[in-house]
Amino acid sequence: MTAMQWVFSFLKKHRFRLMTALLLVTVSCLLTIVNPYISGIIVDDVIKGGNTGILPELVLLLIGTTVVRSLVKYRFLVIFETTSQNMLYNMRDYVYRRFLEEDFTFYNKNRTGDLMSRQTGDMDAIRHFVAFVIYSVYENSLLFIIALIMIFTVDYRLALCMIVVVPITVLLTHKQLTSVKAAFHNIRQRFSSLNTFVQENVSGNRVVKAFAKEDYEIKKFNRENDAYRDAELAAADIWKKYVPIFEFLANFLTVILYLVGGIMVIKGYISLGKMVTVSGYLWMLNNPLRMAGWLANDYQRFVTSAEKIYSTIKEEPGIKTPSKGQKSKRFNGNLEFKNVHYKAEDDVILTDINFKVKPGQTVGIIGATGAGKSTLMNLLCRFYDVTDGEITVDGINLKDMDLYQLRSNIGMAMQDVFLFSDTIEGNIAYGNPNSTLEEVKEAAKVANAHDFIMNMPDGYDTIVGERGMGLSGGQKQRISLARALLKNPSIVILDDTTSAVDMETETQIQQQLGSLSDKTVFIIAHRISSIKDADLILVLDDGKIIESGNHDSLIDKKGYYYTVFNHQYGEFDQFAGVNYKEVYN
Repeated sequence: MTAMQWVFSFLKKHRFRLMTALLLVTVSCLLTIVNPYISGIIVDDVIKGGNTGILPELVLLLIGTTVVRSLVKYRFLVIFETTSQNMLYNMRDYVYRRFLEEDFTFYNKNRTGDLMSRQTGDMDAIRHFVAFVIYSVYENSLLFIIALIMIFTVDYRLALCMIVVVPITVLLTHKQLTSVKAAFHNIRQRFSSLNTFVQENVSGNRVVKAFAKEDYEIKKFNRENDAYRDAELAAADIWKKYVPIFEFLANFLTVILYLVGGIMVIKGYISLGKMVTVSGYLWMLNNPLRMAGWLANDYQRFVTSAEKIYSTIKEEPGIKTPSKGQKSKRFNGNLEFKNVHYKAEDDVILTDINFKVKPGQTVGIIGATGAGKSTLMNLLCRFYDVTDGEITVDGINLKDMDLYQLRSNIGMAMQDVFLFSDTIEGNIAYGNPNSTLEEVKEAAKVANAHDFIMNMPDGYDTIVGERGMGLSGGQKQRISLARALLKNPSIVILDDTTSAVDMETETQIQQQLGSLSDKTVFIIAHRISSIKDADLILVLDDGKIIESGNHDSLIDKKGYYYTVFNHQYGEFDQFAGVNYKEVYN
């Protein structure tokens, strides 16, 4: 399917409305014949012939035709506008749904600003094409043809003199379309880049202010803004070559009419009334010529935008639900990683990962930054697919599961906390919008968030800023944890969720999590204190599990885990003179 076929597939359901509108355009164009024709009769029969008795009827006909044509035009303009908005609504909805279906790889490759421009500027170019360009091209073409036919009925010699501009107009329009295509592609690219820059800097305004980089960012913005302006001006330079020629050809028709027509009237080949009639049709020739360049620009802008949108959404997501995906309302929590390997492009991230987890167990994952801890959990959620090996839940391969059901059974508090511009209650209830306020409060209590929420001016009705602005890092983490728990999932993933809270709060959270005996819990952490009570601790290094076991067994091995433990708590043991087991037991 091409970009044009994709766009017009959204017009299919509106084709009868469009056909009706185009029929009304045809009626409107045919009605334009009447007034010039009557004007010629008035000149020949009333003014020169003295037959004033028919004048009232002719005047009424002129007024009636004008009123009917105005009403018809109003109606088809309304149809085109409403059709364009309805089509745009469906298209925007479709594109947004496709965005939500895409996997992490898609968002790794596409910038947010680019995706936003697909939904805004590019969509508007398509709407403009449906609302204006379609009927304008049809109307102007029809007016031009009708005018030529009517002039032929008056005098073929005058018509032949005027038709000489048609081949020139067609040739110039084709050349303009060809020339301006690359320019409009560059415009959309520059617009996307500018949009991305603004979006990133507005979102990261606190970083800009923290480093006092306002002047630096303004200079960068000016470069982006200059590039976009230059792209627009480059396109303007192209149509500046053609639009004056179209304007000249349109005015040249007036010269032909009054020069050639005047000579023919003087020599008696045509009457003055017929000359007036042809003059009345002249605008029907002039206007299409004047509009040719502008409509060519609008058409090419539409084509460019359609191609940009389609190229963004035509790629099928790599992670998809199988056609007959197995569904399970709630998992038991038996998990197994079997010889799992994962690489992104040419980078090997995980190698030969093997472990089993029983229902209700807590698994701690520790390792250096970049060891593959978060990737391990991303594979469990099927944000990415394993390169080799398999992951099973309750004995079923993740790739054979319904994707929605899989993720509905997993509650994840991510490392990069994202909160919506909503109330605290709305953010916590995001995963379970039908939950009651009491259920929201219970989840907040488990996450040790209830107390600080109640100390806020509006409690659970407090509006948090975009991305949780206005909250501390620890507060955002606890709201994120409450959001994950409120889903009542069978598997809970906590990705460094307590890194921004103090030790006392972390201890309280760990105690609350210990009561979740019906859930399989994964805790990714850098602090030993976060995972010391886990049933199974996995130590990752360079994408491999180098150690596994519980806290005591890993201490006894005196390997990586033991070294990290000593780095974090060695000084305490040295100065306190107590055994670590006594500290933690």
